[in-house]
Amino acid sequence: MDTDDLSIPTYKGIIVEAEKFHHDLTLQFGVLAFYCFDDDDFLNQAEDLIKKWLKKDDFENIIDDICYSEPVNEKKFKNTLQKILSNIEEVRKTPIRERLYEDWS
Repeated sequence: MDTDDLSIPTYKGIIVEAEKFHHDLTLQFGVLAFYCFDDDDFLNQAEDLIKKWLKKDDFENIIDDICYSEPVNEKKFKNTLQKILSNIEEVRKTPIRERLYEDWS
């Protein structure tokens, strides 16, 4: 799927929040969306990815894999990931069929 297929709350909660931190982080979630079937699948995979990043002790290698263009602050990175996890929890409170989507017609 494309990021345009995500619900508005999912897009804002993950894509927009990631962009506030760093464009390269946004790209990671954009690529992830390509491999997802629907909004809930994207939420699940994004959550799994974030938890994997947060568990690793090797911050420098994680950042090198994600943000190619410049050094980033570890605390801000982790805070952003926590914020995105919180946003995922909020989106899940609304069933997928009741979430708002962009009308591209």
